[in-house]
Amino acid sequence: GLENLRTMAIARLMLDNFPHVKAFWIMQTLAMAQLMLASGADDIDGTVVWYDITKVGGASTHQEVTVWSLQKAIREAGFEPIERDTLYRRVVRDGSRWSVQAEPSAR
Repeated sequence: GLENLRTMAIARLMLDNFPHVKAFWIMQTLAMAQLMLASGADDIDGTVVWYDITKVGGASTHQEVTVWSLQKAIREAGFEPIERDTLYRRVVRDGSRWSVQAEPSAR
């Protein structure tokens, strides 16, 4: 775990031309992803229901998390959860309707 945090921090410093770095909680655990936010990550993968690579690799952990749980984990880590699309534009929801911002989210 510590090595992953070091790698994240160094990658964020050295690869400053990458606008976003994701903490992939499915491979790292949600608790580690929270720590990775403080180490340079600015994104946690969403509510993935199934990820075949981890299952093939023998992972036995539960791979689903609710939107509420993900938002709570991000807040507990000291950050503001913002829903985004694949182009990193902020998603704004209003009941069953939603829209995206024109510009990608700043890092």
